[in-house]
Amino acid sequence: MRNIEATLPCLMRFLTLTIKCMVSNSFSLAFVFLYNCIICSIFHIHHWCNSLRATIVSSFFSPVGVVGDYKEGYYIGVDVAENDPESKKPFNGPNVWPADGVLPGWRQTMEKFHHEALEVGKAVSRIIALALDLEVDFFDKPEVLGNPIATLRLLHYEDQFSDPAKGIYGAGAHSDFGFITLLATDDVMGLQICKDKDAKPQIWEYVTPIKGAFIVNLGDMLERWSNCMFKSTLHRVLGNGQDRYSIAYFVEPNHDCLVECLPTCKTEKSPPKFPPIRCSTYLSQRYKDTHADLSVYDKHQA
Repeated sequence: MRNIEATLPCLMRFLTLTIKCMVSNSFSLAFVFLYNCIICSIFHIHHWCNSLRATIVSSFFSPVGVVGDYKEGYYIGVDVAENDPESKKPFNGPNVWPADGVLPGWRQTMEKFHHEALEVGKAVSRIIALALDLEVDFFDKPEVLGNPIATLRLLHYEDQFSDPAKGIYGAGAHSDFGFITLLATDDVMGLQICKDKDAKPQIWEYVTPIKGAFIVNLGDMLERWSNCMFKSTLHRVLGNGQDRYSIAYFVEPNHDCLVECLPTCKTEKSPPKFPPIRCSTYLSQRYKDTHADLSVYDKHQA
């Protein structure tokens, strides 16, 4: 494992200059590759995921006759005990792990990945701060990322073929809700981005996997925070008949962090486009708008 901080000084200078250039030219930042910061081999995760599938009932449904996504995932958040008052907050609570002995060492590896990936996310936040002419630690301070909503999502796309004309995808077109996402993938093609989501027709491009790199995606929250100086990017996954694995790590601020137009992102000619909102309120609204209310099914069964 490389020391994360040791790899960043040169990268910080390069990416800050690059992102500043992109901002000044009003470009949409799609995905950036972050090298030498993969914490755990994706292929080891692949092996563990195959073992895990044999012991846990998945949420996978065959796409035959079904319109929508065909992927399965295992979520790991910041672990908060049920008797902790913090567990009452949205997105908090204890993680669900396989029984002891089923996958020896797996939980410890995932917890270490979660911890180390957060440090990478914080380092990326410092690059973003410099690019927006903010203090380097604007985001990387206790009131913003001191107690973040950070979620690790292990994803498996079955060996199916996508058919956009029929609405069948590995993952349908979307932009991430939050601040930033770190994505590690295997070497199977599938991820596509649309640089201009308002274009008619939309143009989709494949993102070629690069070994030893995170893909860094900017989310809708950062677009809102930066007054649209940064743009979140529409992306999707198309299946090509091969199993595909990826690890997405979503970095969101503290629950009570106030997301309001950054001081360097507003002018008289470009006033704030969005009202201030708390991070947890914003995320809760976005999930409510896009996820099914499972209580509806409980009431139906009753």
